[in-house]
Amino acid sequence: MSDLTVGVDVGGTFTDLVAVASDGDATAWKVSSTPGDQSEGVARALERLPPGSTVSAVVHGTTVVTNMLLERTGARVVLCATRGVTDVLELRRQERAALYDLAAHHPPPLVAADCVVAVDERIAPEGVVIELGDDAIAKVVARVSAMAPDVVAVALLHSYADGSHERRLAQALRERLHAGSPGCDVVCSSDVLPEIREYERTATTTCEAYVRPGVGRYVARLASRLEAMGLPSPNVMSSSGGTSPAADAASTGAALALSGPAGGVTGAASIARALGIDRALTIDIGGTSADVGLVLDGEPLLEVGGAVAGVPIALPRVLVETVSAGGGSIAWIDDAGALRVGPRSAGARPGPVAFRRGGKQPTVTDAHIALGNIATRVMSDGVDLDTAGAIAAVDALASRLGSSRQATAEAIVAIADASMARALRRVSVERGIDPRQCALIAFGGGGPLHACGLADRLEVPRVIVPPHAGVLSALGLAIAPDRRSAAASVMTVTDALDASDIARLADALAARATARRGVASANGLEVRWTARARYVGQGHDLDVPFRSDAPPSSVADRFASLHVERYGFTLDRPVEVVSARCTASTAAREVRLARRGAGTWDGSMRDDGTLFEATVRGHAAVELPDATLLVVPGWEARPLPIGGWIMERLT
Repeated sequence: MSDLTVGVDVGGTFTDLVAVASDGDATAWKVSSTPGDQSEGVARALERLPPGSTVSAVVHGTTVVTNMLLERTGARVVLCATRGVTDVLELRRQERAALYDLAAHHPPPLVAADCVVAVDERIAPEGVVIELGDDAIAKVVARVSAMAPDVVAVALLHSYADGSHERRLAQALRERLHAGSPGCDVVCSSDVLPEIREYERTATTTCEAYVRPGVGRYVARLASRLEAMGLPSPNVMSSSGGTSPAADAASTGAALALSGPAGGVTGAASIARALGIDRALTIDIGGTSADVGLVLDGEPLLEVGGAVAGVPIALPRVLVETVSAGGGSIAWIDDAGALRVGPRSAGARPGPVAFRRGGKQPTVTDAHIALGNIATRVMSDGVDLDTAGAIAAVDALASRLGSSRQATAEAIVAIADASMARALRRVSVERGIDPRQCALIAFGGGGPLHACGLADRLEVPRVIVPPHAGVLSALGLAIAPDRRSAAASVMTVTDALDASDIARLADALAARATARRGVASANGLEVRWTARARYVGQGHDLDVPFRSDAPPSSVADRFASLHVERYGFTLDRPVEVVSARCTASTAAREVRLARRGAGTWDGSMRDDGTLFEATVRGHAAVELPDATLLVVPGWEARPLPIGGWIMERLT
């Protein structure tokens, strides 16, 4: 059997696996997730590989970082900060959690105020103001050592420009702490994020320190399971849409916060390229949440920044916004008597009532069953749906509301749709993208069920339900490129740069990015550079692609064009390059997407992978191999030659 590249995506309800052979053929399956230890579900999925399979790579998308941030189960961190700047995590940006709700509060920082140690030193933009002396180092080391932390985060003022004080302090901390606690790590902000903005840099560094031990344990546990199965050590998907070996992932935990969702948008982008679609909104609806993204020019939109579970992480990431609306989202009645859906989820255990695992409260999945929207009786991993139980749960909720089963189930689905539609508007309209000029690529177990309803709300004219829709995130993982990056602070206006400055900067960043891959040059890799730029005095930046041989004026011109596209205007001010980043990527793996042959519609409403000429209209549920496609009145669905379906609104 040919070599297989395997992508494994862990979701709240199911763990998905896609195996791509060297000839591009893909096979897929699902197993139930194991929330207590995600690696157990991964191993169960891998056990289903055909006997005698040769696996060349296992690529994993994990929610372990997101879960640690949501549940606050990370390491005990001590933060070392410049004296006078020790409250930066508490002060944040001084914005309210909710503008009109004075009782709403931001989540507490990952490091409590009594775990922040002041360091007697100071570096200003123009240079060292207060030298970090040996006495100051000794005091900090003694105090930190007495606190017995799991990890130490070091984020000193202006270390993006001069990291010498951080390096000296970190070295002293390592020498002292490793002697008493060999597992205690020290994380420097100048290594994690060498860019301006003290709050974002400190918060990102703290996040890295907070999740690194947990990520390391999880990756080691998973690698051990795979080794016992005779499989290679895993690669792990990062938030930026590229993969890296397990050893690298263990030391860059904060970059894994959107590991799983990034795989979905990567898979959706490959479908967009195959169909010649240059602009697409993406939605991945799973059991506990829905992830929305944006594809432009056939590539996932990358941005720097964003927050996960209220924690800012100022690292490059595939644009993904997550909302608590999925198949397992629980429908309930609030104190005012209003119907609500989510954010609580039944998850994998107990799951929806229909899953026969002890669930008692109706979910979005149960509502679809009550409406007759789900075509199958047996779901993935042998889940035999309890239709009568789902209907009874919806009926009980309807009775409390004084409504009918039909109206209650429709309201549950509509509330979930409204939440997801708002997220789709945020990722598109707020970036100057008109949803009416985009296709909607809907995937995940629930994506094809909600696609028409969401497209109607956004006035999107065309919906793509891709092949392998229920496991597209795992497919995205299997074909994702290996990727490394390097960044540096610049803080110089373009007028003060010349072509040689750009070339030296680009070459230095490329050398660092490719060195982390263990190769001596960028040969065989796709190397890209991006500048974070702004008008002088602005508080926000835009990412501007540039070439190593580009004149500085081209960076300024490109920035101005992007500024008009995003905001509708330009300013008569110099353009300042805040920082620059280089990414080095391998080519994406190839996958062959095609139906097996021509067939005819047999009226069974089941897509067996051979249909070419069928057209479906009206209210119809089509059973897909790993999901259900719902066609609502006013829409028409046709099978695609690459597999999957295209749906268009009837005129």
